[in-house]
Amino acid sequence: MNPIIPKALSSLIEAFAKLPGVGSRTAERYAYYILKSEPQKADQLSEALSGLHSGIAICPKTFALIEPGQELSPLYTDPKRDKTIVAVVAEPFDIVALEKTNSYRGTYHVLGGLLSPIDGIGPEQLRIKELVDRVDEDKVKELILATNASVEGESTALLLTQQLGARKVKVTRLARGLPVGVDLEYADLITLTRALEGRQALL
Repeated sequence: MNPIIPKALSSLIEAFAKLPGVGSRTAERYAYYILKSEPQKADQLSEALSGLHSGIAICPKTFALIEPGQELSPLYTDPKRDKTIVAVVAEPFDIVALEKTNSYRGTYHVLGGLLSPIDGIGPEQLRIKELVDRVDEDKVKELILATNASVEGESTALLLTQQLGARKVKVTRLARGLPVGVDLEYADLITLTRALEGRQALL
C-alpha cells in the first residue's frame, strides 16, 4: 500500500487502470476528478456500475444489448426492418455506429468478437453457428460483413464465407471507405454512409 495515498483512493486508481486504454496517469486523473467532485457524482457512478450487469440483457436472436424483460431486440422485431438483410458486426457498439448513419434498414448479428488466435479467440468463441441458423430460418438474402478493416476482420470475413457453404446468400463487405486500423465505432458518419452504399459482393 502506498503510504502517501489513502487506500480508498489507491484502490480507485487501480480499478481505473485496469480499463483498456487507460494508463496509470490517466487513472490517477480520473480518480482525483471523482475525489474533488461532489459526493453525489461518486454515488451516481457507483450506482451505475453496480446495476450494470443486472440492467442489461442479450437478444437471443441478434445478440445485441437489450433491456431486461425484452424477448428480442427492437431492431429485429420492428416490422419496418428487413430481416432478409443482416449486418454482421463484431461488438454491440458497432450497431450504434451504423444506426447513426440512418442509412440502414436491415437487422444485425453480433459475433461477439473477431477471429484472433493470438488472443485465444477461435471460431468456437464467435456466434457463427447462430448466424448460419438465422440465414436458414429468416431466408436471409444478403449478409453485410461490417467488421473492421484489419487482419482479424478479414480473417473473420473469410471464415464466415466458408461456413455458409453452398447457401445461396449474397455476401457483401463494407466498401473501403473505412481506413485500415480504424474501429467501426470511431468512424465518422460520412465515411460509414459511403461504406454502406458502396459495399461490394464477395460471393
